Amino acid sequence: MDIIFYTRKQCGLCLDAKNILLLLQHEYPIHIIERDIDTNEEWTEKYGLMIPVIEMDGEILQYGSIDLLQLEEKIKFELL
Repeated sequence: MDIIFYTRKQCGLCLDAKNILLLLQHEYPIHIIERDIDTNEEWTEKYGLMIPVIEMDGEILQYGSIDLLQLEEKIKFELL
């Protein structure tokens, strides 16, 4: 299952979110695709005030301050 992770450099919340995703990757069959929003105008416009953004199957699972337990529940639900 692919997880799209929208991020940018110099973002403390993004670093925290990436660590959470890496933890979850050890438990679940997810593949993290990291996208720096500063490399694409559309992403910057869409997610600039929201990052980090975690998306799966076109649905935003969480953004901003990422909560490990809530994200894990959503991932488990999607994998059923």
